[in-house]
Amino acid sequence: MDEKRYAVLIDSDNISAKYIALILDEMTKYGVITYKRIYGDWTSTQANKWKNELLENSITPIQQFNNTVGKNATDSALIIDAMDILYTKNVDGFCIVSSDGDFTRLASRLRESGMEVIGMGENKTPRSFRAACSVFTNLEILLEQDEEGDDNRSVIAKTTIETAIREIITENENKGRQTGLGELGSRLLKKYSDFDVRNYGYSSLSKFLEEMDGFTLTKINSTFLVSNQDNEDSREKLNQYVISCVRQAGKNGMELGVLGQRVHKQYPDFKVKDFGYSAFIKFVQSIKELEVRENKQDSKMVYLVGEV
Repeated sequence: MDEKRYAVLIDSDNISAKYIALILDEMTKYGVITYKRIYGDWTSTQANKWKNELLENSITPIQQFNNTVGKNATDSALIIDAMDILYTKNVDGFCIVSSDGDFTRLASRLRESGMEVIGMGENKTPRSFRAACSVFTNLEILLEQDEEGDDNRSVIAKTTIETAIREIITENENKGRQTGLGELGSRLLKKYSDFDVRNYGYSSLSKFLEEMDGFTLTKINSTFLVSNQDNEDSREKLNQYVISCVRQAGKNGMELGVLGQRVHKQYPDFKVKDFGYSAFIKFVQSIKELEVRENKQDSKMVYLVGEV
């Protein structure tokens, strides 16, 4: 299978020259770079730091004079080139390197045309641009992990990622499917475009999961499968408790809201989303021994299957 082709377009006004080698190395994970262009005013003294990097890495500088105060010529040139490259149909994706939120619409437009958009920028990059990209990488994490100031990087809370993983696995389980490590990584990136295990000090998603409580990683041949630890046992115990509550209520059944209160009292941490459902009624309806019907007062009642 041919490798994907990418155009790497760099905004020199918002990116430090110290990242260039790391940016190009990171892109080798995605495919082959067919365009390497960097935009800026190369007559300015600030551009001197870039000159050696451009020669060593064979990057084409695109000159843009800042003739108008308050207008960013670099942004305009990069956007125009990106659209020109898009229409040539010579690439499969773009890497936009900038910490400027002004490229948000460009990233969205490229994705609308079926392009993969790899965003790279510093921690200050606005979330709007991050979210518009297929994948976004903080440039700081490409430097040494113990670099001074590393702990101040803005990352998604680990508990948020853990909840998302649990929901993905549970959703698959409810559909009778197992969850592969590759699928899990792909879905996390779709949900959080700037998710990167290196933000948490890990080199791979498998290592990240192994250190988390509540998940089991199993290798079958060359495939890794991920499951919620003891999920089946906890679900069965919960189901039996719900059934017992309804059974105690007798033939008159139990009002759905009352049942919900009983469950939350017994299991304070209970959340239907942890089991792949959007509402408590859907969770109850998933228990084959129970059924939900409306009574004459239009209240939703829960009965044992077969009870009048």
